Amino acid sequence: MSDEKNLSDDLEDMIGSAKESAKKAADKAGDFAEDAKEKAKDFASEAKEAASEFADDAKEVLSDGKSVAIIAHMTLIGWIIALVMNSGNKTEYGSFYIRQMLGLLLLGALSFIPIPFVNFIIYILVIILWVMSLIAALGGTKKPVFLLGEQFQDWFKSF
Repeated sequence: MSDEKNLSDDLEDMIGSAKESAKKAADKAGDFAEDAKEKAKDFASEAKEAASEFADDAKEVLSDGKSVAIIAHMTLIGWIIALVMNSGNKTEYGSFYIRQMLGLLLLGALSFIPIPFVNFIIYILVIILWVMSLIAALGGTKKPVFLLGEQFQDWFKSF
């Protein structure tokens, strides 16, 4: 009988220590869950703040006339995109370069005239004026293109 009692006592000790271990594990799991919840809340608030800052920066860039001016220099499609961007929040800087580029695009269309030497000269002139205009737009200055820039501003006032 003493062997049975010893086995019974040993079994009760094992069950008791298993219960204690399970309770400690449950407490640790609860602490871990609380820490995880706290860290998740911190992460979520930081992510929300970062997203808000990013959205503000994106709005500032899109409303900036300089980005509109630079996009206007990127082919006819870029000019159309810049025109759409500038229609929502019209800036004088963006409008200035939209008018300049419209004039240069029309002048570039003249380079398709089938007069051999004249179309080449017009093409080279348009490229030079385009580069000068892009440099001015990147620099943040409103500088009309050589010779025709002021006329482009007068002719295309509605843009």
